[in-house]
Amino acid sequence: MPTADELLGASVVRELIDCLAVAAPGQEPVELRRVADSLDGQTLSERARAVRDALLTDLPGGYLPFVAIVDRALNQAGFTGWMIWPVTEALAVLSVEADELEGGLELLARLTPRLTGEFAIRTFLDSDLDRTLTVVHTWTKHHDEHVRRLASEGTRPRLPWARRVPAIMERPALEVLDALYRDPSPYVRRSVANHLNDISRADPELVAATARRWLADPDDNTASLVRHALRTLVKAGDPEALLLLGFGPPADVEVGELRLGGTAVPEGGELRFDATVRNHGTQAVTLVIDYVVHHRKANATLAPKVFKLATRTLDPGAEVTVGKTHSFRPISTRRYYPGEHAIELQVNGVRYGRCTFELDGTR
Repeated sequence: MPTADELLGASVVRELIDCLAVAAPGQEPVELRRVADSLDGQTLSERARAVRDALLTDLPGGYLPFVAIVDRALNQAGFTGWMIWPVTEALAVLSVEADELEGGLELLARLTPRLTGEFAIRTFLDSDLDRTLTVVHTWTKHHDEHVRRLASEGTRPRLPWARRVPAIMERPALEVLDALYRDPSPYVRRSVANHLNDISRADPELVAATARRWLADPDDNTASLVRHALRTLVKAGDPEALLLLGFGPPADVEVGELRLGGTAVPEGGELRFDATVRNHGTQAVTLVIDYVVHHRKANATLAPKVFKLATRTLDPGAEVTVGKTHSFRPISTRRYYPGEHAIELQVNGVRYGRCTFELDGTR
């Protein structure tokens, strides 16, 4: 994955300065030059905000002059990529200050093919949810897939890297998703699935009802979209989500003893496990099989995390052995603590065969 410096580093800011030299001749980018040399150690979001503030300082005059400069910059092929993020953020600030939401959103839609405006739109949503959503809904019929995706991605409740918008958390933009779930573009449909998955963390019943409606009026891509949208609920063992995907209660399924490759895992090591699953029923069953690792926390309590393992269809009397080697190699997103941990299988939302093991002194 590219680093923050590669995405929005000094060289990118200098490329933005070059574009502005053409679009805004006579404006001296003093603050932009200073910021270009002071980005080290900042996160990507912090860099975007710093460059945004520099733009607002170097390009005074408010909304209309800024729009004119961006219009001229859009005539340059080099005005693209990660330099666009702070430009959209500055546009959002000035649009809200001038109460020019509709005009600002129109320009944001023109900018988003150069680099998504999904972060900047949060400022519009915070300022006036109803006015913003009125414009956003028109984007669902836009000819450009980037703009249609912006309608879904920009209104996600838990958009990565973006700040939370309380109003969207409380009132999801389902009308946008309803208009886009059969979109011809995989790029747009993936955003719709991720958006619905975001909502599932707060309102599983609403998401299940929405998925049921879509499955009742599908196209060729609806089933796969719904599977992706329900992934968090499936991991959580939500019965309604599982039923919608064809994973019924495993009443006639026997899950054998969970076999571990050892009861102690060294620092940075691996744990091998497997188990046999049998269908004792008279009908074939489709199973989603996950596994749950209960990680030890700093306060010695255990916190479960579900990992994908397999999806299998078993005929009557059939069995399958499933297993995996799970790594405890240190990663940036999780800290491991030594002591007792646990692992178990989860089959169609039901957990089986919990076993404990010791994790030796880890970072």
